[in-house]
Amino acid sequence: MRGPAIGRKNHYESRSMRGTKVAARLYSLVETAKLACIDPRAYLAEATRRAITNPGTVTLPRDLLSN
Repeated sequence: MRGPAIGRKNHYESRSMRGTKVAARLYSLVETAKLACIDPRAYLAEATRRAITNPGTVTLPRDLLSN
């Protein structure tokens, strides 16, 4: 729980509600990748690549487990 707690402290005074929500989603994806034993950087790189190749694609960490 240390990662999210540090992030929460760092973003306590975020300038916008949208920025806060984006940060929360990013932390959720990173922590979910860690729980699935997937390297978060590799996951984010692959999810970004898939989203660029096929706009509107959502790649969750569990989607990489079958590869």
